Amino acid sequence: QVQLVESGGGLVQPGGSLRLSCTSATDLSFYTMKWYRQLPGEQRELVAGSGSGGSTDYGYSVKGRVTISRDPTKKTVYLQMNNLKPEDSATYYCNVVLGGFSYWGQGTQVTVSS
Repeated sequence: QVQLVESGGGLVQPGGSLRLSCTSATDLSFYTMKWYRQLPGEQRELVAGSGSGGSTDYGYSVKGRVTISRDPTKKTVYLQMNNLKPEDSATYYCNVVLGGFSYWGQGTQVTVSS
């Protein structure tokens, strides 16, 4: 069983920044970690991914504004989001696929509003 715990969401003004964290008690250094976001009634959208070898991938709508990184010593994956826009408002989820199972955290809410 893999548990993922997201944190760092909140209310921020347009143009502001947030750093989301995803922590696990399991060493996930050798697995691809991803961040998704979801609005009520909509499908989850890939925001960013981080491969175990250091590769990264970003969703088109956030490219250039977000950075995914990981700290293996803290078993944590980060999502730094800058120049936030109202359309970035969503619940953000951390994800890992391990042993054929897809694990998700409980999500952290991001609201971008003035």
